[in-house]
Amino acid sequence: MTTCVVVRKDDQIAIAADSLVTFGDTRLSHAYEANEKIIEVNGSYVSLSGTTAHFPVMKKLLTEMGDECRLDSRDEVFDTFTRVHQILKDKYFLNVKEEEDDPYESSQITTLIANPHGIFGVYSYREVFSFDRFWAIGSGKCFALGAMYAAYDQPGSAQEIAGLGVQAGAEFDKSSALPCRLITFPIQR
Repeated sequence: MTTCVVVRKDDQIAIAADSLVTFGDTRLSHAYEANEKIIEVNGSYVSLSGTTAHFPVMKKLLTEMGDECRLDSRDEVFDTFTRVHQILKDKYFLNVKEEEDDPYESSQITTLIANPHGIFGVYSYREVFSFDRFWAIGSGKCFALGAMYAAYDQPGSAQEIAGLGVQAGAEFDKSSALPCRLITFPIQR
């Protein structure tokens, strides 16, 4: 899986992700492939967790949406990912079923989004969250959340806290590994 994090502190936002890809028991480290887990689209940075198949599909899909890919507010993210879900079904043959009693079709994707307007999370039923401080997704999320919680109220920047989160995930989660890709930028006021 992965460890992906977003952090908002003072006037800075950071998004970071590890670089390991796994296929069952096989690990494909950064030494063998670039494994970029953060996609840049229309001034936003998007990171995903889940099956490896999501990464090329979502990169192509979000990029091809052009100006229709709007991610600057919770409502825009919801509207965009509602359109994304339909495109995933129609063009990429998404399997929408998780459990028999699901309330909605699943997009099978968990996403973190960071841009100068905020940090957002999107879950498989298109639930959108706007985070004030930090969040993490992926198999290393519990380790990352613990590290970021311990560091957040201490001296340190969003960049440093995000780095700690991914480092903790890589240290303790068998499906995460360094190096870490980390992007920071100022909050738009």
